[in-house]
Amino acid sequence: MQLEKEIPKNYFRNNGHKALVNIMFTSNWIVERLKKFLENEQITHQQYNILRILKNSDTPLSTLQIREQMLDKMSDTSRIVERLLKKELVNKKVRALDKRLVDVTLNEKGVQLLQRLDKNTHELDSIISNLDEDEIRSLNNLLDKMRD
Repeated sequence: MQLEKEIPKNYFRNNGHKALVNIMFTSNWIVERLKKFLENEQITHQQYNILRILKNSDTPLSTLQIREQMLDKMSDTSRIVERLLKKELVNKKVRALDKRLVDVTLNEKGVQLLQRLDKNTHELDSIISNLDEDEIRSLNNLLDKMRD
């Protein structure tokens, strides 16, 4: 999908502006694909991000620790954790020494949900299937360089 088919060519001030718009456009396109991937499990991409963070942790995490690892730092982590708790995908325990802090862990139902999704990760991989390994490496390097 060419950007110019979605946005008029005369919209861009210069190639740098076009690149920034292209990155934002592509980001939104990826999020839409991710939403579609998750819709059968009735979770959001932010909830999925938190479940993956918890899965990769050997210890319980506070909401602050979760927020630090999230892709979307602006997310209301506490609210998302509460929704995951209502869906019975995580456990939450108030810390004994500081009642303001909670420890969040992935429970068995959450593990099972991630296992179901992991069986279909080829759907997520298809997002970049038009790129070969060298192009993927280059893309990663360019995106990393942009954020330096």
